[in-house]
Amino acid sequence: MRHMIRGRQLSRDTEHRKSLRRSLVQSLFEHGKIRTTLPKAKEVRAMAEKLITVARTNTLNARRHVISILNDRRLVDENQDFIEDGPTRTVVQRLFNEIAPKFVGRNGGYTRIIKLSDHRIGDGGSLVLLQLLTEESAPTKGTPRRSAGLRRKRAERKHQFAAKALKRKTDEPAGQPPTAAAHQTAPEDQAKPAAE
Repeated sequence: MRHMIRGRQLSRDTEHRKSLRRSLVQSLFEHGKIRTTLPKAKEVRAMAEKLITVARTNTLNARRHVISILNDRRLVDENQDFIEDGPTRTVVQRLFNEIAPKFVGRNGGYTRIIKLSDHRIGDGGSLVLLQLLTEESAPTKGTPRRSAGLRRKRAERKHQFAAKALKRKTDEPAGQPPTAAAHQTAPEDQAKPAAE
């Protein structure tokens, strides 16, 4: 029986699972958002929110506690070079200097999970976006309401096009083919440049 066993196994042994959670939380704090599967995101969210709650106190004891859980690592820039400038050079410094102060007035709920429409290529696993609420998210494309509106607009355009085509067909003289009626104005336009 699995009494008093909490958390997800994620098909990994204990050390691998801890390492995975730790590295995903570090990436979340470093980049502000990560793309992963739903079970991993739920595990990472729980750990990240607890660490943010501890970091809000901004004491030396809290910093040591976070370092013991998170195993601090240095931040890198776009070129994968270590950041040497400024007060924020590690993940824990970013957590205490930039992330935690934004959540001082908020009691929990520091992250958001957004389900994505695409799937992982190898096994078709559904992907989600786990992001801190400090990041402003753009509305996602492909919501049911928006796609229904696009279908409606597309259908209206088709009907308008068909109505115009029928109207053109009925307005044309019976003796001329449809292409000749369209080219009646073209010879007059071509005659003017030739006369000049």
